[in-house]
Amino acid sequence: MRPSKLAVLALATASVIGLPAAQASAQPLPFPFDTGSLGSGSDGPGIPTEDTLPALTVTPVLDGLDHPWDAVQAPDGAVLTGQRSGGFFVRRADGSTGPVTADLSDLYAQSETGLMGIALASNFAHTRTLYTCQGFQGGGVTDIRILSWTVDAGWTTLTRGAAILTGIPVDEGRHGGCRILTAADGTLFVGTGDTAQPTVSQDPNSLGGKTLHINTDGTPAAGNPDPASPVYTLGHRNAQGLAQQPGTGRIYAVDQGTTRDDEVNLLVAGGNYGYKPDRIPGIYDESVPMTDPSRVPGAVAAAWSSGSTTLATGSAAFVTGPGWGPWDGALVMGGLKTKQLIFLRLAADGQSVTAQTFGLQNQYGRLRSVTPTADGSLLVTTDNGSTDQVLRVTPQG
Repeated sequence: MRPSKLAVLALATASVIGLPAAQASAQPLPFPFDTGSLGSGSDGPGIPTEDTLPALTVTPVLDGLDHPWDAVQAPDGAVLTGQRSGGFFVRRADGSTGPVTADLSDLYAQSETGLMGIALASNFAHTRTLYTCQGFQGGGVTDIRILSWTVDAGWTTLTRGAAILTGIPVDEGRHGGCRILTAADGTLFVGTGDTAQPTVSQDPNSLGGKTLHINTDGTPAAGNPDPASPVYTLGHRNAQGLAQQPGTGRIYAVDQGTTRDDEVNLLVAGGNYGYKPDRIPGIYDESVPMTDPSRVPGAVAAAWSSGSTTLATGSAAFVTGPGWGPWDGALVMGGLKTKQLIFLRLAADGQSVTAQTFGLQNQYGRLRSVTPTADGSLLVTTDNGSTDQVLRVTPQG
């Protein structure tokens, strides 16, 4: 992503006044956890690349969309997506497609913010409940919030329920996040952006630049560092990918880098992932490292980083099934800038990456969301404009 004007100003200011890179001691960690030893990190360019990905079959599921941010597949086979600027669309199990009516009259859609993450409740088959993460504007309030919805059996109407979590910050729409993951225990993890403001990611009282962990009524989930807060981890820039590893229960977050170092982070309760762009007071200084242990003592190292350039990673999922061959169990991410799927094979301890491979390079443009389905295929959303699609990607292993 191109640095902001503020970042350029920050670099110029630092040059003029001779500000050293590691000026200013970091504030103490707001949570009493020792996370400095977790993960040694891996630099993307140093990871072996294997040309062993099975051939992929791509089938369009929905098309003619405008920036579909996420997609889910329900137990009855229906595939639901939402456009960032507003509007839900479905492909039903019988093959019929069309809009799904929903009240989005208070949607705040600006810049990178709008209708974003979608997740089915763990008991969706019985309750028909799902969740969205979206911008909101009304009654003098502008924020990002988690809303609950129920959908009828025919997939014609979404009926809005409660706003289960409010107050996720937004500022002109940049770095709005916002991914939802339904964990195996039914709780929700939420990745949020830092609003491109210098102090948000390290502020334990802000919900921006964090991973949040909540129950489905919006209350903090058990095991959070502060039992009264939904904050699970902090020190993130723009976390748009969340995935839970089958078999281990480990939660991974994918954070978009500045001019370098997209990251995959293995989350640990209370972990600080080291993004602290306030080196120059009042300036959002994107020249700082994504993980900055000199200014954030104990910062948790990334399990993987893209290295000296970014891929613009916009999502994360684990692929499973024998069809994926040697990549069964791998983490896959959508690449926006590099227009590809990125597959990473994690080490047994989950703290580093041992191999990588790539798929669909330059075939469908920018790829945002990746969502696993019960049959082992992936739902992938493109992010190009008014001709976007939801694709089903199936391995031919």
